[in-house]
Formats: sequence, structure tokens, C-alpha cells
Amino acid sequence: MTVRAVMTGMVIGALLTPCNVYSGLKIGWTFNMSVAAGLIGFAFWTAAERSGFGRPWGLRENNINQTAASAAASIIAAGLAAPIPALALLTGQTLSFYVLSFWLIVVSLLGIVVAAGLRNQLLLRERLPFPSGVVTAETMGEIHKGGEEAHARLRLLSFTAALSASLKLLVTWLNVGPLAPGLQATMTTESGRNISVSASNLGLALDPSLLMVGFGAIAGLRIGVSMLLGAVIAWGGLAPLALSYGWVQPADGDAVWFAPLVEWLLWPGATLMVTASLTAFGLSMIRMALQQRAQRMDDFAVQERPINMRVLLAAFVVVLGLSVTAQSTIFSIGLFEAVIAVLLSYVLAVVAARVSGETAITPIGALGKITQLTFGAISPGNVTANLMTANVTGGAAGQCADLMHDLRTGQLIGATPSFQIVAQIFGVLAGAFVAALTYLVLIPDPQAQLITAEWPAPAVATWKAVAEVLGEGLEAMPPGAISAIVIAAIVGIGLAVAEAFASETWQRVIPSASAIGLAFVIPAWNAFSLFLGAAAAAVIARLYPEWSKRRIVVVAAGFIVGESLAGVIGALVSLAG
Repeated sequence: MTVRAVMTGMVIGALLTPCNVYSGLKIGWTFNMSVAAGLIGFAFWTAAERSGFGRPWGLRENNINQTAASAAASIIAAGLAAPIPALALLTGQTLSFYVLSFWLIVVSLLGIVVAAGLRNQLLLRERLPFPSGVVTAETMGEIHKGGEEAHARLRLLSFTAALSASLKLLVTWLNVGPLAPGLQATMTTESGRNISVSASNLGLALDPSLLMVGFGAIAGLRIGVSMLLGAVIAWGGLAPLALSYGWVQPADGDAVWFAPLVEWLLWPGATLMVTASLTAFGLSMIRMALQQRAQRMDDFAVQERPINMRVLLAAFVVVLGLSVTAQSTIFSIGLFEAVIAVLLSYVLAVVAARVSGETAITPIGALGKITQLTFGAISPGNVTANLMTANVTGGAAGQCADLMHDLRTGQLIGATPSFQIVAQIFGVLAGAFVAALTYLVLIPDPQAQLITAEWPAPAVATWKAVAEVLGEGLEAMPPGAISAIVIAAIVGIGLAVAEAFASETWQRVIPSASAIGLAFVIPAWNAFSLFLGAAAAAVIARLYPEWSKRRIVVVAAGFIVGESLAGVIGALVSLAG
């Protein structure tokens, strides 16, 4: 752990954090920045060494850099893409820059403490794989061997990022929106009113953007097909049905009718995501409890360096006090509820780490819903407590899982875990301030901007819907929504159960209920782009398997990072203007 390693991680994390804030508010997804941070750090310090301005950049230094940078980029899990905007929509409460930064730091520190306590159990005793950590370790090992392969990846990352950013800036400058076919139909509603509906009104279009193409390439063909299926069902079938029955009133003009339609579609969409996530989560817990875990041997040298438990206990007490104080002073949450939220967060963060260790997927949304349901019973009708206690749970789970994957990387390359924890804390500090600033710049008026075609914010819509039902009851739902929810719940649970018990071959073809539900709450053109990215990646993988294995993730990362940074820069320019 050197000063330049920590500082490099903080700077790279500060550059990458806006990408996750941007994509989190756009589509509710974020990108693991560990590999990208390792590549960027290696490129910078290797160039500095060749120019005579730096000493060699070591593998373990790069691990510290990557740990800090990924901590900064994962700060979005501390509430910026879901509960904090949902609170603004429901109550009008917004947070200042300093208060928001402090809240993000406190929530993230909870996750760091849990991860530090779990490291010995999950990595040394149970030897969970933590797949993302293994991929990062292997990639870092490759690039530090030197040679043309490392430089080829860096050139490809730079080129695709520049291409994506240039396209984003060009379409923004030319004011080019999604390109829809000239299809139009006239329908008669149950009230006898004739309305004209076009493909553009429903969002059935192609978007000149590479962001979702990049996400599709990473997500894979199953998710891409599921998103396409969800978009066709939601925007091609249910949206016209809701208009014809008068459940949704069309907007004026020829604009996209996303806002009024998504207020109805989010109910079946959110139900699909929540029921599928909770069912899959519960089944995975049962399966892990019943199975005897086999001991795993690693190809890398394992450094048995346990965490100091006295320091960990002191950190637990400090973070408990900080979290309870923050909940009480910022959101007026009672002492009892605040303490319960922290204790529940510790328990559910442990669960998140185990699930992420097995599958590389962190069920932040599902865990947040458990807390929302819990506090719906403890403090019925209290929307603020419902959202922000769940924020504590989800944020702690996200940061805990991120650090566990980094600790796995460090374990495989022989790093010192206490140094990584220090780097994680510095990364959180950098990420909190940058993320708070980015969010406030991008979304100065949440009630006017969010859950629109420009900022769909699907995670915000889901958390808001659950809080509304728990706070206001069934009266909060629009006409026809209850029937849609029942059907969606049956489908979500059924698909999750089928996936859990199916063979590996059948799992690849069973649609993802969570992906289908996500397509209900984002514009259809985003789902189409994601499908195209997934399909293109699948074709390339079939034709050029070796090239695909080494390059597809790099290309996708470039698409995501390039457009995200361009979008943030565009927002800053607009604000300055």
C-alpha cells in the first residue's frame, strides 16, 4: 500500500463514479469497475515509468488502486439510484451536497465493517469462489506480465470509449432522438373516444446510443432476449390495452407517452422483479443451507492473514453510532427503528455476501424489499422510515459485496487485507463526494425529471411503488393494476422456481423474470438496444471464441464508460450555460 496507489484509486474512482450514477439513473444497472480501474492504473504508471517520471507499477499496488476505485464506483448502491430519489418523489425531501455525501459515507462504512468481519469465514474457511474477484485477479495477472496483449486491451478500451462518447455528443448536438417507424393506429376506448397511437408514442424505436449495447454484451443473450420479450409485452401489448380501457390517459402531442404509461406499467413490472428476486433469493438460501460445501483449492498462493477482531469490534461500535445518529438527525427516524435497521443491515449484508460469493450477483433490490416489508409492519405509514432504513440495508449489502470480491482478488495475488480495507475507505470518501455532486448536477429537480423517458430510473420507480403501497394501501394503485400485479406475481414466482430447479441447459433458455420486469419500466428502445448488444456478442462469440473471450468485456466497458462520461459532461455544460 503506497500513497500513489491509494491516490490513483481515488482519482480513477472519481472519474468512473459518474458513469455508474448516470447508468444507474438511466436503467437501474451499474458496472463493476475493478478491471477497468486496473487497466487504467497500469496504463498511466507504465507510461510514466517509460517517460522517466515513475518507478515500476507493481501488481499489489494495482490491487490497492483497483480496490479504492471500485469502492468509489460502487457508492451508487448507497441509495443514489433508488431510495434517495424515491424519497424526493414521495415527500419532496432533498439533501444538500454535504448531507448527502455524509449519508453515503456512513451507509458504505457499514458494509465495509461487515466485509471485514466475514473475510476469514468466507474466504479462508469456506473458500467461496467470488467469481468477479477471480476474474479481476486473472486479468491483473495477465496485464502485469506485460506484452502486446495488455496494450491491445488498453487501445481497444480507449477507442470504444471515444467512439461511444463521440456518438453521444453528436446526437445531443444534433438533437437526434430515438428513431421510430411511421406506424400509426386509431383505437376506440371503452368510453367511446377515438385516439391515435403511433410507434413513437409507445417508444417502439431504435436509439442511436451504445450504452445499452454495452450492457447487453455483458448481460448475455438470455437477458437480452428476456428484455426484448418484456418490451414487446409491455409497450407493444399492455400499453395499448391500458389506453383502450382508459386506465391511462394519453399525453398531448406526438411526444413519447412514457411518463403516463410507466405509472401503470411499473406495477406489474415491479412485481415481476420483486417476486422473482425474493423467490430466487429464498431458494438459493435453502439450497446453500442444505448442501455440504466442498473444500476448494486455488491455483494461486493463498495468504492466511486474518483481520484483527479487536479493531473490528471497535469499528462496529463506531459505525453503529454514526448510522443511528445519521438516521435520527437527517430523517427523524426513531432510535428503536434506527438501531433495528443497522442490526438488520448486518444480517442481510452477510446474506448478500454469501449469495454474491456463489453467483457474482448481489441481490440489493431483494434485500431492500425485505427491509421495506419489515418496517411496513414496525412503522406503518411512515414512508421516510420505510425507504431510508431499506437504504441502510441495500447500501451496506452493496459495499460489503464489492469489498469481498476485492478481498478475494487480494487473497489470490497475496495482498494484505487490512491494506485493502484502508484503500476501500479512501475510495468511499472519494466516491461519496463525487457521486453526490454528480447526482445533484444531473437531477436538480427529481420530481420533474425522474421516471421520464430521459431518466427512466427503474429502481426508483420500484422502491417508490413498494413504499406507496405500504404507506397508503391499495388506493395508491391505478385502475386495473391489481389484476396485473396478481398475474405478474404468479409469472415471477413461477419463472424463478423453474430456473432454480431446471438443469443447466434449460436455465439458459428460461426467460429471466427480473429482466422482463425491467423492460416494463424503461423505454422500449433501451430494451431493443440491449438485445442487439447481447445478440451481437453471442454471434461474435460463436464465430471468434478466443477473440471474444479476451475482448468483448473490454469493448462493452468502453461503450458504457464513454457514453456515461459524455452524458455527465453534457449535463455540466448545460448547467454552466
